[in-house]
This record gives sequence, structure tokens and C-alpha cells, in this order.
Amino acid sequence: MNVLLLLLIAQQQAPAVKVDSETISGLGARNIGSAAMSGRIAAIDAVHEGARLTIYVGAASGGVWKSTNGGTTFKPVFDKQPVQSIGAVTIDPKNPKVIWVGSGESWMRNSVSVGDGIYRSDDGGDNWTNLGLRNSEHIVKILVDPTETNTVYVCVPGKLWSDSDERGVYKTTDGGKTWTKVLKGANLSTGCSMMSMDPAHPKTLYAGMWDFRRRGWTFRSGGDSATAPSGSGLFKSSDGGATWSELTSASASGLPPKPWGRVAVSVAPSKPDIVYAFIEAVPPQNALYRSENGGKTWQMLDRSQNMIWRPFYFANLIVDPRNPDRVYKVDGGLIVSTDGGKSFSGISGGAHGDFHDVWVDPNDTDNLITGDDGGLWFSYD
Repeated sequence: MNVLLLLLIAQQQAPAVKVDSETISGLGARNIGSAAMSGRIAAIDAVHEGARLTIYVGAASGGVWKSTNGGTTFKPVFDKQPVQSIGAVTIDPKNPKVIWVGSGESWMRNSVSVGDGIYRSDDGGDNWTNLGLRNSEHIVKILVDPTETNTVYVCVPGKLWSDSDERGVYKTTDGGKTWTKVLKGANLSTGCSMMSMDPAHPKTLYAGMWDFRRRGWTFRSGGDSATAPSGSGLFKSSDGGATWSELTSASASGLPPKPWGRVAVSVAPSKPDIVYAFIEAVPPQNALYRSENGGKTWQMLDRSQNMIWRPFYFANLIVDPRNPDRVYKVDGGLIVSTDGGKSFSGISGGAHGDFHDVWVDPNDTDNLITGDDGGLWFSYD
């Protein structure tokens, strides 16, 4: 009897809904999703091999692409892998055939795709091996020790939508066979947002840690409010990650008080005592900061809208490898400073916009390769 009653109810048609055309006449069609990230470039690395420039490009949803002729043509080299979302690409500084790829884009908007760990190729991208960190979901940076290339550091922000333990800074000393977490977050929603190495003293590392969470209706960067505790911070290690010191307004004068959101950090390769950090903090102290003594003291510099806008999507600083006063900041348009971060100007011209990474040619620093939401762009001036 109950089954028959349910069937009869199910067969009844719902009452017709009357549509008042006059009421809805002013409402045009609009796109309600899903968000698309086709064409978005997340990471770039390149190396001169004799007379040719080899380029590797990581796409948000299109795998890894390789060019052996300076960008004239590209071919996909990651298509056989189970994931195609890329967050980081790094070429071994001693062996250009060894390529490290972190899967899972790290620019944490609502359309971001996940990965399944870190990959390594020993033959220039022809073949790949997954070397672990399979639950990381997102990887933002990979650093290879130039003096001992089996030593590699990985910056893992971690899961976007939930707590997770596999986030922080990881280190291997055996080329990826085993990994050790050398810097963990203050809680299960805090992971590594960016990392930088002193190339002259590669045991000296800086890491930004970021407390964040995306939900279907909101995004939290930092604590639950402007005054709530946050796990975000800036850390320095001088012994290859064995120990870390947090740089705060108390220990490193000039830094803003907590709480913080996303942190980006970049060492000037030609003068590594100069360190730049973008810190998402409570206004008006969310800004670019610069240290000239390895992080002991800091000066607040640019606070323009182009500097502070959407840090979850644009928190990346790239310092010219030859000029410590020339620094690039990704944004809706690419901006650059030539006076050590005091002022910035836009240089993206007619490029698509929403930049995420910049490669500066160490042989000729006027040559740039940039990646944004519309693809790959080259500048020679």
C-alpha cells in the first residue's frame, strides 16, 4: 500500500509555474559557471643549451609544454600523466635534462584544479616519475640546491577546500626518493605560499606560510577576521631547513603586526642580502617590504592597488638576476620597479592580463618570458 501511494504521488505533475514576462524582461542571459581556466599559464622555467633556448611551461589545466627553439614552437610533454594541472616547473641548474614539476595549480581561485604530487624527468620531459607528496593537491615552488642537486625543497600550500596535514616545506636529499617535512604550519589550514633561496648560500631559505580556506560562498586569507589569530608568517632558515626562525614585527623591525594573509618572498640573486616580501596584512600595512640585511630589518615600500590586489591570485615577486633594484610583481597587468621597490609602473602593454610568472633571461635581462591567463608572452626590451 505504501509503495502504491508513493508511485501515485510520483506520477502527479507539479503545478505549472506562471512566468511574468514583464517582470523578467530586463534580465539578460548571464554565465553562471563553471569557471574556466583554459590557457592559463602558472609556471615557467628556461635554460640556455648552447645556442638554443629550451623553455618549459606549466599550464593550469594543460600539462607541461616544451620548446627547444626559444619559443617558436612547443610540444606537450606531460599528456600521458594522470593530472594536467601544474603549479611549479624547475630545471636542475647542473643538468638541463632533469626537470621537476609540481602538480596542482597554486593560484587559489575558485576554478583551481588539483594535482597528485611531484614529478621528475631525467630525459628532458620524455618520461616522468611521480616521486610522492601525492596528497599535497597544490605545489607553488620547487628549489634545487645548485651545489648538491639531489637536495630539493618543495613549497606546498596544501588543500584549498579542507584541512590537511600534507602542507608546508618538504625536503629531499636523495633526489626525491624520500621526503621530510622541515617546516609545518601552525594549524591544518596553513601551508607554504612561496619560498626563495640565497643562490650563493643555498642553505639560506625564506618561506612564506599562509593560513587560508576557500568555501563555496567565501574565501578566507589569514584568520577568520581582521583581529583573529592567523598561522600566516615569514620564516628564515640558515641551515637548509633544519631550524627556522619566524620574522615578525618584534624580531625584525619594520614588518607589519599580525595577523597576515598570503606572503610572497624573493631573494635578489646578485645581492642576496636584499630580500623582498609582499605581505597581505591589515590595511594600510598590506604592502611590499624590502630588507637589505638578510631579513633583520625591513622597510615598507609600495602600497599601490596594483601591488596589493587579489593576493590569492597574484602574490609573486621576481627579482632581476643581475640588478637587485629591478623587481617584477605579477598582477592584472605586469608591473616593474627599477628603484628597489619604491615605485612601480605598468609594462604589460597589450598582453592579455592576469600575470602569474616571469622568467628573466640571465644572459640578457631585457628578455622576458611571461605567463598569464591568456597564454605565453615574450618581451625583448
